[in-house]
Amino acid sequence: MTDPVRPAFHGFEQIPLREYAERAYLDYSMYVVLDRALPYLGDGLKPVQRRIIYAMSELGLSAGAKPKKSARTVGDVIGKFHPHGDSACYESMVLMAQPFSFRYPLVDGQGNWGAQDDPKSFAAMRYTEARLTRFAEVLLAELGHGAVDWVPNFDGTLDEPKLLPARLPHVLLNGASGIAVGLATDIPPHNAREVAAAAVHLLRERPGLLDRDAVAAEELAALTPELMRHVPAPDYPTEAEIVSPPEELAQIYREGTGSVRLRARWEKQDGAVVITALPYQVSGSKVLEQIAAQMQAKKLPMVEDLRDESDHEWPVRLVVEPRSNRVDVDRLMAHLFATTDLEKGYRVNLNAIALDGRPRRFGLAGFLVEWLRFRIDCVRRRLEHRQEKVRARLHLLEGLLAAFLNLDEVIRVIRHEDEPKPALIERFSLTDAQAEFILETRLRHLARLEEMKIRGEQDELARELDEISRTLGSRKLLHRLVEGEIEADAERYGDDRRSPLRAGTGLVAAALSETELLPSEPVTVVISAKGWVRAAKGHDVDPAALSYRAGDAFLHAARGRSNQLAVFLDSTGRSYSLPAHALPSARGQGEPLAASTAPPPGASFVGVALGDPEDLVLLATDAGYGFVARLGDLHTNHRAGKAAVTVPQGALPLPPRPVPEPEGAHLAAATDAGYLLVFPLADLPRLARGKGNKILNVPKKRFAAGEERLAAVVTLPPGASLRVHSGRQYLTLSPNELAPFRGDRAQRGARLPRGYRRVEALETVGG
Repeated sequence: MTDPVRPAFHGFEQIPLREYAERAYLDYSMYVVLDRALPYLGDGLKPVQRRIIYAMSELGLSAGAKPKKSARTVGDVIGKFHPHGDSACYESMVLMAQPFSFRYPLVDGQGNWGAQDDPKSFAAMRYTEARLTRFAEVLLAELGHGAVDWVPNFDGTLDEPKLLPARLPHVLLNGASGIAVGLATDIPPHNAREVAAAAVHLLRERPGLLDRDAVAAEELAALTPELMRHVPAPDYPTEAEIVSPPEELAQIYREGTGSVRLRARWEKQDGAVVITALPYQVSGSKVLEQIAAQMQAKKLPMVEDLRDESDHEWPVRLVVEPRSNRVDVDRLMAHLFATTDLEKGYRVNLNAIALDGRPRRFGLAGFLVEWLRFRIDCVRRRLEHRQEKVRARLHLLEGLLAAFLNLDEVIRVIRHEDEPKPALIERFSLTDAQAEFILETRLRHLARLEEMKIRGEQDELARELDEISRTLGSRKLLHRLVEGEIEADAERYGDDRRSPLRAGTGLVAAALSETELLPSEPVTVVISAKGWVRAAKGHDVDPAALSYRAGDAFLHAARGRSNQLAVFLDSTGRSYSLPAHALPSARGQGEPLAASTAPPPGASFVGVALGDPEDLVLLATDAGYGFVARLGDLHTNHRAGKAAVTVPQGALPLPPRPVPEPEGAHLAAATDAGYLLVFPLADLPRLARGKGNKILNVPKKRFAAGEERLAAVVTLPPGASLRVHSGRQYLTLSPNELAPFRGDRAQRGARLPRGYRRVEALETVGG
């Protein structure tokens, strides 16, 4: 079977689909990179921004002119230079008019041009009016002086500038942001005076770099420290503080990538926190919503009220009212910096289109060196353009002076010749341009005084031509001219820094822990003999009077605050910690501790402690050993707990007891055989965990036989009495009556009176 004959197609290009897709994608990518997303390093503008500025200048909308409707400007831009959507073009125009978006706005808008709370809330272009700002002169002042190239517009009917001849490094002043295909740029704004000072420093101290076609990246990076003496950090439109460390800023300027952190400015006024400046592009209403959401979720119990008092006098004034003057305001603000947009990081990618038309990442030195080459070229072209203008004018004045000296003959030729131009050229040896200029000159300009004016203008132009020639012939003079213009423009258009540097001097942003965010209320944690736990509000609760399950009874209780961690101790000496606020309510009979922890098989709970991490607690075993520990050393996040007390074989831990801080406190220890010993608490060691030292000497044989054990321990503040519980009766011993029982640690102690020797508990009274 023969193959069918394929029809012949004429007028079509046949290429593989893979090749077509690759070419189309690359074309689109380059279009997005070069004509939409990335700014050109020379003037720091994207094409749409450049066309808006140029179209407004063509409409005569200078800083001193009467503004016109924005729709008129947008119509000219999209009709003559930028055939894209009008809404996108208008949004670009709005961005250049917003003082909270651009460090140095290029458009002076009248009407509703958006607000910092909602930048997209601007009015339609049929309602707003606009003109150029005074700062736009930096980009437009030399446009007609031959400093840049011109190219046809999209339909070839008009010419537009390929770029604008920026007199300052605008690419750094207003910054830029954009996302291309596989490439993005985020250039932060900077202060004009600082950037100009850095550029002048390079012109004065490193002029050789500007004459070389390529400079090694390592050499440019080495310039970063000396340039950062002039440009220490970006300078944003808002007055928020820059809190990034100097090392991170140096990395950004050295490598061209990194991030900058901005923090809101605030102060204390009459006990309230007043926020007076927000980070770049942060909405005050959004910040208030973030804080209010935390308040509704009960994550900010220390805040009572929020207010937005912003007005024309105070564009940003957010007020946060603490619940009381006991609130740590610095800690509160550190939490808000960590959890809201009051502190925000900004990505930095110093990508731009270089002078060779290729996108590239620059450091600070690379940016300034490349821009100075652009600026020097612009000034050179401007001088060459002026040089040609001066030469052409001198040429015309030379012909005009020849005509003036032979005025009668010139008039005769013009009156009698059918074609006076060739006759003038032949009679006076003029050029075509000179003859045309003479014929277009009015007779009144040929009065007697005109000769002096012509010769004066010639002398002046000759001096100017000589000065231009000397400047073009000397690199030093050319650099000095550029340097002077940069300094003059910086002084005229620059201003003081707005973003203060606060690295290392302010608060460290850190979110409050869950326990710090909880309300601090008095609470009593109760544990039963079978390991059921519950928490009752208040400290006036009688734990023994609560109802318990059948066969269960009260074991131990601890008093503290609801935002503290409760520490439970089991019979193996392991500690477990649970938030007090998360424990079940005492209105019921509680829940088993084993549901929230994982104690070893056969272990039972012996007691509970509650307090701050720095509080001290006495840990002891009925074998007569013990030590003092920080409560924080017993905290753990593991369900299986952590080893806290080393329990001798056959022994059990005693319930933990709080330890007072005052000096002179004593420890009272009693055995179930009626031996009582009182000695200074300072004699007991402070440990994070372990067995401890001997508290009271319990004979090993009696302990092994189960005849005697340490029954109870308690701390005695100075001046306190001791109550000994034995069955239903108790004995209260005053400080003087405790004298017979005082001794050194690890002694046997003295025996209690008959009837009180079956010690069950010890209690502190008074003190």
